[in-house]
Amino acid sequence: MSSGGGDAKLFARVRSFLLLLLHCAMMFLPHYVPPAPYGFRSPYFQTPQGKVAELRLELNSGGKKDKNHAAKKIALKKIVANMTMSNNDMVALFPDIVGCMQIPSLEIKKMCFLFLVNYARMKPDDMHDSNPLVRALALRTMSYIHVREFVEATVPPTKNLLRDADPYVRKTAAFCVAKLYDHDRHLVENSDLIDRLNSMLRDDNPTVVASALASLMDIWERSDAIKLTIDYGNASKMVQILPDCSEWGQTYILEALMSYVPQESSEALLLAERISPRLSHSNSAVVLTCIRVILYLMNYIADQKQISLLCRKLSPPLVTLLAKGPEVQYLALRNALLILQRRPEVLRNDIRVFFCKYNDPIYVKVTKLELIFMLATEKNIDEVLTELREYATEIDVHFVRKSVRAIGKLAIKIEPAARQCINTLLELVATKVTYIVQEATVVIRNIFRKYPNQYESIISTLCENLDSLDEPEAKAAMIWVIGQYASRIENSDVLLEDFLYSFADEPVEVQLALLTATVKLFIQRPTKGQELVPKVLKWATEDTDNPDLRDRGYMYWRLLSSDPATAKKIVMGEKPAITAESEKLDPVTLEEMCLNVGTLATVYLKPVQQVFRSARPRKLIDSPALQKHTLPTANGLEAKSLSTFGREGQPAVLQRQSNGNGNLAAAVDAADEFFAGVGNQQMAQMHINGQEDGFGGSPTVGRGEMQYVVNQNAPEQIYQPTMGGGSNGDLLML
Repeated sequence: MSSGGGDAKLFARVRSFLLLLLHCAMMFLPHYVPPAPYGFRSPYFQTPQGKVAELRLELNSGGKKDKNHAAKKIALKKIVANMTMSNNDMVALFPDIVGCMQIPSLEIKKMCFLFLVNYARMKPDDMHDSNPLVRALALRTMSYIHVREFVEATVPPTKNLLRDADPYVRKTAAFCVAKLYDHDRHLVENSDLIDRLNSMLRDDNPTVVASALASLMDIWERSDAIKLTIDYGNASKMVQILPDCSEWGQTYILEALMSYVPQESSEALLLAERISPRLSHSNSAVVLTCIRVILYLMNYIADQKQISLLCRKLSPPLVTLLAKGPEVQYLALRNALLILQRRPEVLRNDIRVFFCKYNDPIYVKVTKLELIFMLATEKNIDEVLTELREYATEIDVHFVRKSVRAIGKLAIKIEPAARQCINTLLELVATKVTYIVQEATVVIRNIFRKYPNQYESIISTLCENLDSLDEPEAKAAMIWVIGQYASRIENSDVLLEDFLYSFADEPVEVQLALLTATVKLFIQRPTKGQELVPKVLKWATEDTDNPDLRDRGYMYWRLLSSDPATAKKIVMGEKPAITAESEKLDPVTLEEMCLNVGTLATVYLKPVQQVFRSARPRKLIDSPALQKHTLPTANGLEAKSLSTFGREGQPAVLQRQSNGNGNLAAAVDAADEFFAGVGNQQMAQMHINGQEDGFGGSPTVGRGEMQYVVNQNAPEQIYQPTMGGGSNGDLLML
């Protein structure tokens, strides 16, 4: 018992001692700072560098919520205090201070100028520092300040540093001239800085020459008063120093060669041969700029054999660019589209490299598809169709549509392969996939336009898939087929009537197609269409607000009521030929775009000034060596394309010519007079002039004559035709 009692007392004492230790620890814990891990700087012992980083964070904080810039003001006050009172070096915050100068606050501007003036007073000799990196950095920093006093103060040191012994300083000074020209062009033009830049073209250092050229090109782009001319001697020297320049220096020099105008064909050929080794450079910018210069020089080379050899040299670098990232691939592909239109010999035998990979982005796939279409020939059509057939089964709907459309365009482009393409399309239609059926319907309509009376046997297959059509373009295409071949489709009137149930709810494109198809049905099969025509014409002229639909309705009505034979010649007349070359640029744009290969304008395939409004348009300069007969603008008229033909239901723009208001008024009067006088058997059978079911502008009854409201949406203007003689019934006065 005594032993047990002693253990209990000992346990109680130990417990009390531990509680006392815990109480002491709790008292002193708030004052204890644990040691910092390795590499961590405690805020209690902050170095000047850490303070600069902290102030930079404060200076850049606030964001859009800080409308009064309170956080920046507090940070600037701390910076000025550290700079003046604590004597801490805050010069590392110079870029951040310059960024704050744009804030429209007087207090902030005062503190920014105090910072600039303080360090300008403390370190005035940075332009003359023994370290060339410091001299270059000081000049570059000064040139970036867009304040008039600073710009004017930068000119004298720039002149001195253009003759500096160190090439890095001279290179930086050359770029600063272009920066100063951007700030104040009149200041630079009135000084001798541009002359000094010209003298730097004779510098011994290739990097300095390239920088001077880049600066001169930038100034030339911004000025209309400065003319940049490069003769053969300067061009030859520039090409000579190409291998010794950095990759961006090579780009500057090649860009400058675009301002050289060859006077002899041999000069252009020699320069093209000398720069061709740059085509194997690892930098894609150098490669594309070199391609641009060679394409430019080809315009001045007379020997077609040499041009063919140069074209062969352009293919491998373009193919090599396809091994780079998707962005560079896309740029190379867009430029290849342009180059192929100007020089078809390039990439002629390289179609396989443009076959799509499973992991290509969609924008790369679609561009490759365009190139496959451009490079497809009768020799490789089997391989191409197999590839396109595979693409049409992919998951991406947009890419599948493009693939199906490409198959149809190939049938139009390559006539001997039309049957193969149509069979491939029919295989795809058999899959019953909605978007495939709709795209196939659109392209088959174009195939019928290209090859009339050849492949009409597939119409029955299309008619079996009418339920799959829910897009306007596909509906309009199918309606065109029904109307054009109404005489061969047994139940054409029934098919059209199915579409007509939703006439009022359809888009204008489909309504126009239905109107034309109904008139074609009546012309080819009058008994089948005589009930549909008055109904559709009534809808088109009375129940619509669209002027194109209403005008077409009036036109068809007057044609049918005056002379059905003439109406048949017009409505069922021979259609213009179509081609599949819808992506071709017009000759003027193509000529300009070839002078901008590798730029952003070639991605959009738009003229440079549409992409960059301030850009200087490029054009070929005339010279004795210019081969004018080979230019795109010297070739024949551009072929009609699918983008302008083969689309029923698209409103057309017509140019109306008249010799005066009197002739136009006479034409209108004659038309109305003829229109009021018609009452032949065709109109009677069609119930066109019936009192109860009239159409064509809602004929109104009054004063014993027929009166016609020309525009139902405008205030009612009633024209009363006079029944005089002398009208010959002509509706158009040419």
